[in-house]
Order: sequence, then C-alpha cells, then structure tokens
Amino acid sequence: MKDGWHDDDYFALYESQEEAIAASARYGLSEYLPGYVAVGLKGWDDFILCDTNAKYYTVPTVPLSKEEITPYAFPAETLKLESDERFEKKIKWYVTPIVFGGSPTDKGNIVWITHEEHAEFVRWWNKLYFEVKNKTA
Repeated sequence: MKDGWHDDDYFALYESQEEAIAASARYGLSEYLPGYVAVGLKGWDDFILCDTNAKYYTVPTVPLSKEEITPYAFPAETLKLESDERFEKKIKWYVTPIVFGGSPTDKGNIVWITHEEHAEFVRWWNKLYFEVKNKTA
C-alpha cells in the first residue's frame, strides 16, 4: 500500500491487483457490492472501487450500499503522493459512523486505527447497518 497527500486529499492505494483483491476480501466487499474491487481509500472515509469494466467509483466505508456508489475520476495528473509520517499505516475512524449520527467534526468521535482494525470495524458496522435497514424495510 502506498499512502500520502495529493493536494488536499489523503489517499491510501493498493499497489497491486493481488493486494486489492486481498483487501476487498478482508473488508467483505463482495458481500455488499459484488463485482467491485477496492483499489484504495480516499480521505479515509471512502473506498475507491473498480468494476469489471475498469470504471472507478467511490462509496463510503459505511454503508457499503449500491445506493451510495458515485462515479469517480482520478486527478488528471499523475498521483504523486506526499507521505506524512503522522498518518502512515493509520486510518481515521469515526467511533460512531456518520450514517449512525456520529459527528465528523467532534474530536471525541475520531480515533486513529490500524488497517486491520479498520477492516474489522467496517465489517461490523456494515453488518449492523444492513440488519437495521432490513428490519425497518
């Protein structure tokens, strides 16, 4: 994985197809969004996805919902990521995700976690999201 700043956006991008496939499996992406592979994260909050037609999209890490997918285009210039030791191998996480009413500006709602923890939290919160959604549907 390569991570760093490009202009005002922080990216964490998988460097090979194998790494992207392994990460997609770790996050359980196929359970919610079959046909997509995660190629990285943009701004910690959104996955960058690629479909079978090599088109790119973003989707919030929670919820991994088809309704939340939006087309994405990488910046026209080559992404030259400027590393930042403060965030290396860390991901910002909202203790209570925004979709559950958590505040993105409340410092008490923000923690820094490892990529392994991120995968666990993404899976747990998406499971909860779809359980609640299916009960109210």
